Formats: sequence, structure tokens, C-alpha cells
Amino acid sequence: MDDLDGRLIDLFATDPRVGVLEASRRLGVARGTVQSRLDKLVSSGVITSWGPDLSPAALGYPVRRSDDPLYIDLVAPNGQPAVIVQQVDHASRVHLDIETDDVEAEVTRLEALGAKRVAQVKTWWVLEAPTGQRFCVIRPQREDFEARAMTRES
Repeated sequence: MDDLDGRLIDLFATDPRVGVLEASRRLGVARGTVQSRLDKLVSSGVITSWGPDLSPAALGYPVRRSDDPLYIDLVAPNGQPAVIVQQVDHASRVHLDIETDDVEAEVTRLEALGAKRVAQVKTWWVLEAPTGQRFCVIRPQREDFEARAMTRES
């Protein structure tokens, strides 16, 4: 490990979502250099995880790992909104998913309220509210969806 590795570790420890391109800019080295150094630090076991380190006690919820390593579920009591933490490669923000058994009808309803379609991803839509906040309209994710679903009139 040399000085650059140390500065790289310090940077990602301070700002874990900095991204490789921004890290190369801040450190004054090529993007490829940052990526190869990170790869070396991971393969040598210096960096052991890129996922968020959460304290379940501080959050007040037990944590359940997802099948997808980019997601962590917080196990909320019945009647509480589902909270899923996703590791992202951009600035951190709050992201909402709206579950529905009719994605297209819900997207159409939200468009009438001012939302705009941004992208379709697999079976869901990413929309943008008039405020600029992005959110997704997704198919049901929870086993208790039907029991807890709210019905809206068109």
C-alpha cells in the first residue's frame, strides 16, 4: 500500500458514494488508476464491503438482507410502510416506490397529477414529480399487499 492507496481509502471512507470518476478528479489521477487500485484493495481484502453499514438498533428495525446485495430491507411492524435501503452510485436521496396491481393505470393517474415518465425498467416505471423528485411505480412486492392495499377511484 502506498500514499495513493491511503488517500483513496480516506476519500471513500469519508465519502463512500463519491464514484470512481469523481475520485479520480479529486485525487488528480486517471479514472483507470482509481479503478485498478480499488480492484487491488478489494482482492487483497483491504476493502471488504461496498454496502451500507447500518445499525439496526439505531434504526429501530431489524435488518433483513435481500437476495440482491444492493438492497437491505428494514423489517417494519405491520401497518408501517416498507423501508428498503438501496446502495446507489449517485448522490444519496430518498426514493419512493408506489406498489400497485395495475402499473399502467397508476402511472396514467399520476401523469394526470403532473408526473412525467422518465424510463421503463423491467416491469416498473420511473416517474418524476413536478418537484423533480423521482419515484417508481412497481408491481406488488409484499406478501400482504392485497390485505393492505388502498383502492382509488379513477
